[in-house]
Amino acid sequence: MEQIQIWVKNKEKAHLLLELLGALDFVELVKTDSADETQAAPTASADFFALAGLWAGRDITLESIRRQGWPRQPYDSV
Repeated sequence: MEQIQIWVKNKEKAHLLLELLGALDFVELVKTDSADETQAAPTASADFFALAGLWAGRDITLESIRRQGWPRQPYDSV
């Protein structure tokens, strides 16, 4: 991945440039020194709330995940 640092004098033009870069599909992340203008480039999976309710109605706990992922195997006596 390549990184480019650009210094812009005019804040309004910098915002315009950020919008343009965010619209490009090959740009992964657009970031500024201002915390309020940091934004990720839009992707199909970028919508966090699209997954809301994915686990609704299911009894999922940390313990149940561990039991499924690492089931205890009985040891064979030698």
